Amino acid sequence: MDPLPPFHRAALLLDMDGTLIDLAPTPDAVIVPPGLPETLTTLRDELGGALAIVTGRPVETVDRLFGDAPGAVAGEHGGAIRYARGEAIQRPDLPAPPASWLDAAEALVRSFPGALLERKARGFALHYRQAPQARDVFHAALTALLATSSGFQLHPAHLLWEVRPAGVDKGDAVAALMQRPPFAGRLPVFIGDDVTDEDGMREARKRGGAGYRVDEVFGDPNGVGSWLRRSAERGDWGPLP
Repeated sequence: MDPLPPFHRAALLLDMDGTLIDLAPTPDAVIVPPGLPETLTTLRDELGGALAIVTGRPVETVDRLFGDAPGAVAGEHGGAIRYARGEAIQRPDLPAPPASWLDAAEALVRSFPGALLERKARGFALHYRQAPQARDVFHAALTALLATSSGFQLHPAHLLWEVRPAGVDKGDAVAALMQRPPFAGRLPVFIGDDVTDEDGMREARKRGGAGYRVDEVFGDPNGVGSWLRRSAERGDWGPLP
């Protein structure tokens, strides 16, 4: 397991769904555990502001759930970044999916009751948590759509397929955050639970920091929250489970 860098030299970068909060039947049904925003606020201040949530969700969703607790937010896998509280969201010059793809995605979810289409500024996701029989159908249909364009890629995640612009991932988001104060010059600690988080973990390790998978180190989001709370109370890292 990666050693933790010294607390006051670290930057803490956290995935959201499956890491800070439990997954839910639908994206809008997630629940933030009581006290978690306050814990993040304390850690943010103790780390000189160098705490960010790095997620595939839109920045606006993080704001709705966590308010100004994180010092920065990288949403849509780095397709939208707000580097500090109060700043404008910055978006790299990335393509949006064709309207015909969204029409096709709408038709797909209508064919499978319980399936959901999640629209994003530069992509979309098809959720099949409540329609598991749609998994392979969605994959085949999206693969066929993307065969007509080299500008987008298909990515698996927790019971969903996501279409997003090529060359955008959580590793890129970490790299972008680490170039700006208060993150610059610190050693990143990235915590995530999914295959999409592994890019962020690799980038953190490349920069001399650490990367941890929730299931391997903490067990579940409750374990992550307990460790974060202990660290906030100590003003230093709590022992890893």
